[in-house]
Amino acid sequence: MDDQRAWVPEHVREYLRGLGFRLPLEDMEGHIRAWDAWMRAHGDFYDYRDTDGAGRLYEVHRRSIHPAMRVCREWGSLLLTDKTCVACEEQACTDWLASWMARTGFLASAQHTVVRAFGLGTGAWALWVDADAGEVRVRHYDARMIVPLTWDEDGVSECAFVTRAVWRGTVVDQLQMHLRGTDNLLNVGVMDTPDDGEYRIVTVCFDKDGNLVGPREVCPVYNTGSTSPTFALVKPAVDNTRADFSPYGQSVFADAVDAVQAVDLCYDAIMSEIDNGKMRVFLSDVLFDIDEERGRRVAIPFGRSDCTVFRKVKSVEDVIKEFAPELRTGSQLQALRCALQMLGDLCGLGVDYFDIDERGRLRTATEVSSDQSALMRNIRRHEQGLGDAIAQVCRALLAVARRLGEPLPDEGGVRVCFDDSIVQDTAAEKKQDMAEVAAGLMQAWEYRVKWYGEDEETARGQISDGR
Repeated sequence: MDDQRAWVPEHVREYLRGLGFRLPLEDMEGHIRAWDAWMRAHGDFYDYRDTDGAGRLYEVHRRSIHPAMRVCREWGSLLLTDKTCVACEEQACTDWLASWMARTGFLASAQHTVVRAFGLGTGAWALWVDADAGEVRVRHYDARMIVPLTWDEDGVSECAFVTRAVWRGTVVDQLQMHLRGTDNLLNVGVMDTPDDGEYRIVTVCFDKDGNLVGPREVCPVYNTGSTSPTFALVKPAVDNTRADFSPYGQSVFADAVDAVQAVDLCYDAIMSEIDNGKMRVFLSDVLFDIDEERGRRVAIPFGRSDCTVFRKVKSVEDVIKEFAPELRTGSQLQALRCALQMLGDLCGLGVDYFDIDERGRLRTATEVSSDQSALMRNIRRHEQGLGDAIAQVCRALLAVARRLGEPLPDEGGVRVCFDDSIVQDTAAEKKQDMAEVAAGLMQAWEYRVKWYGEDEETARGQISDGR
C-alpha cells in the first residue's frame, strides 16, 4: 500500500553511507511507515479477510472517518492561521518577510507541513535558490524525505532532503545536502572550502538505476552566505520514545493508536448496524414461481436481486412476514463519543475537544463550551518549537536575500506572533489590554508591539503620528 516513490531510495542511502554518514532514518522508518498508513487509513486493520459460516473466504473493508488525519489537521489549524506573522527587530526585515510570505503563500503551505509533521513525527522547511532569477523559495518536506546528517541534543545542524524531479522527460532522484562542516564538504568533493561557518547547498542527482547524472541547470554547490541553518525541522512537542537519541520526532498520535482503532471500530459498527438492520421479508412457498430456464424458485412480486426477500420452505402460514430488528445506534453513538474523547485526550487536544451533539454531528472545541486550559498548555508547548523553526528559516531567508542583492539590514531578534483566537477570546484580551493602556498600566506602543507585530521604534512612531 505504500507509495515507494515518496521514500528515500536505496541508491541514495548507499551514496550517503559512502560519504561516512550514519542514517538515522533506518531506526525510525518502520514507525514512520506505520504512522503514514494510519493517516491514510490503510493496512490490515482496514482491509482484511474473513470466513463465513460455510468456510468461504471473503474480503472485508472497515469504514473509517480517518481519525489520525483529523487529529493532525486540527493541530495544523490551531497552530498556524492566516493571522500568524513574523516580526524582526528591524522593521525593514519584517516588511520584506511579510511581502515575501504574501507572494509565495508560505503560511498556507506551512500549515500542510505542520499537519504532516504532527502525523509522521517530523517535517521540514529548506531553502531552495534560483540564482539566475535571483529568487529564494522554501520547500516543504515530511519525514519520508528527510535524512538528518549531523545532530546532537541541541538539534540538527546538517541535513539532506530527497525528492523526485523530471529532467528532460527523465525522472531523477534529487539529493540536496545542507552542509556547513568543512570535512563533510570535502567528502562530497567540494575543495578549497574556507572555514567560514556558512552553509552550502550541495545537489546530487541520480537516474532510475542509481547512476549519477549532472543536469547543467542544477548548481552542484551553492554558497548561501548564511551562518544560520538553511533548513528547519518541525516536530511536535512529544518525546520520541521509539528510538534513543534520534533526531526525528514522534507522531502526535503514536500513543493513541488504540484510540484511533476504537473510533473507527465504533463508526464501522454504526454503519454496519444500519446495513444489517434493514427490513427482511419472508414469503411462503405459495408466493414463489419456478424459473423455467434455471429451475429455481423466484419471488413473484419482488425483483430477483432483492437480497431482503427470503423463502419459508414448506410453509403456508403467515404468507408474508416482515422482520425489522431494532437498531442499537444510540448505544453505539455513545461508544463513538467515548472513543473520540479518549482520542482527543491522548493526542493532547483535551478530553472535551471532540464531541457529538444530539443530532450526531461531530463538533470541535471551538463549538464546545468547556475549560480549554489543558489544550492551551499543549498549544503553547507546540508553539515554542514551531516558532523556533519558523524564525530559523526566516533568518536564513534574509541572509540569502542579502546575498542576492536585497538591501536589508541585520534583522536582530526574530519572533513569531501566533493567533490563538480559535481557542481563546482574543477580542476580550485586546479589550482588557486597551483598558490597561487607558489606566496607564500599559504603554500604547507596547500594545502595538503585542498586537501588530511592530518593533518598538515603529510603534512609537505610529503613536507620535496620531495613528
